[in-house]
Amino acid sequence: MSVIIKDVLKSGCAAKKGIKAGDELLTINGNKIVDVLDYRFYQVDSRLTLEIKRPDGKTKDIKIKKKEYEDLGLEFDSYLMDKERSCRNKCIFCFIDQLPKGMRETLYFKDDDSRLSFLFGNYITLTNLTEHEISRIIKMHISPINVSVHTTNPELRCKMMNNRFAGVALDALRRFAEAGLIINCQIVACPGINDGDELKRTLGDLEKLNVNCVAVVPVGLTRYREGLYPLTPYNEKTAAETLDIIESFGEMFKRKYKRRTVYAADEFYIKAKRRLPDPEYYEGYPSLENGVGLITLLKEEVGYALEEREGDSTLSHTVSVACGECAFESLKETLSLINEKYPNIKILVYKIKNNFFGGQIDVTGLVTGQDLIAQLKGKELGGKLLIPSCMLRFEGDVFLDDVSVEQVEKELGVTVRVNDNSGEVIVSEIIKKE
Repeated sequence: MSVIIKDVLKSGCAAKKGIKAGDELLTINGNKIVDVLDYRFYQVDSRLTLEIKRPDGKTKDIKIKKKEYEDLGLEFDSYLMDKERSCRNKCIFCFIDQLPKGMRETLYFKDDDSRLSFLFGNYITLTNLTEHEISRIIKMHISPINVSVHTTNPELRCKMMNNRFAGVALDALRRFAEAGLIINCQIVACPGINDGDELKRTLGDLEKLNVNCVAVVPVGLTRYREGLYPLTPYNEKTAAETLDIIESFGEMFKRKYKRRTVYAADEFYIKAKRRLPDPEYYEGYPSLENGVGLITLLKEEVGYALEEREGDSTLSHTVSVACGECAFESLKETLSLINEKYPNIKILVYKIKNNFFGGQIDVTGLVTGQDLIAQLKGKELGGKLLIPSCMLRFEGDVFLDDVSVEQVEKELGVTVRVNDNSGEVIVSEIIKKE
């Protein structure tokens, strides 16, 4: 298998050797180039021999001398250099299976690609890996690798993922650990299925593998579950029981290894009606992408941002902020810190109920444009409405329901400012009059 070169940067060392768009890259130093991992791994050396196939079918070896780690300057049709790999599982808790019909096609694609784990931090289940890929990851020492574990009970994992190979796939986790790779783990906890004693077993097994981090998040359930495995959401009691297990293991890890390792998502604390931990608890926030410590970090960043400012009682304007139900009380408390230095700025925090997904989904990142419009129409919004970038798709232009930022602005008659949930940016936006 080879990859076609789409473009060659004029300033790159490959261009200086006559490599052109349309050429095929066959090997580097005798190693077959199949995808982006091969390319990035084998191009780092200072002396390279590239086997190139010209459009006329002739092959040529091209020798290149360059600085170590200097990029060759080649571009390909896609970032991965081949097709993204889809998930082979049908997990009982899969959020994509709970989406309504008629949404944009890309939302229904389930990725389970080890290359995306390394490049972008995506989580994989290990069920998509071939022996070649496992060996390659170990050989290249690709790290960190992010794994959706859910349970270390092989039979239960097969049941939860609806994949008869899901239990066997855990052997790759052991091999990665033995190779010294950094492993970050995710557990989607489902009441009565993989929490309780099963969660204790899983966390105990992961301790033996010396994983870097374990994030436990509660299952998210929408109203579109007809025909799917019957699941129940966490309530105050079951969330508290699960949180007790997570925190007890975290304390055990802390005593034995000087770091907590196991963390619960912010949702667990809110559902259990418990106070969120202080910043020191999170030890550098190793699992923010799983919603672990996001609320605490934001409060910390807002505090730092305010320390750098003297305050101003003459500023007098109104700003609105929208969030999901889960973060509402904590966000109000955090933003009230701004009023200690800017007492005459009116900050309106609005809690958006996720009616689009049925009301049980309460995280900010899944708030839709139509719910924003419906629930903020006619409300006092001030000079601008602040929303976090997590509400929008990666490109930053539309919500999950394909409503655009511009549509929200038009319907609500207010300027919408998108921020990256940075405390510094939020403080700056709030004190700046539109």
